[in-house]
Amino acid sequence: MEVYVNDKPVHLLPGMTVKHALTHAGLIEKLGSGKKVYDEWANELGLDGALSEGAKIFVR
Repeated sequence: MEVYVNDKPVHLLPGMTVKHALTHAGLIEKLGSGKKVYDEWANELGLDGALSEGAKIFVR
């Protein structure tokens, strides 16, 4: 499945989480500096959150 992290496509297996997407995108370490993860509607997401095909998430 393909999701988008900060507008970059990331390919994941079904059932993978927000944390997996951030790890694949190389952004997981940014969360330690106070940044958080949001979906395309500005809802904050947890690292264990589920993703679906075409999901768009952002680290801000």
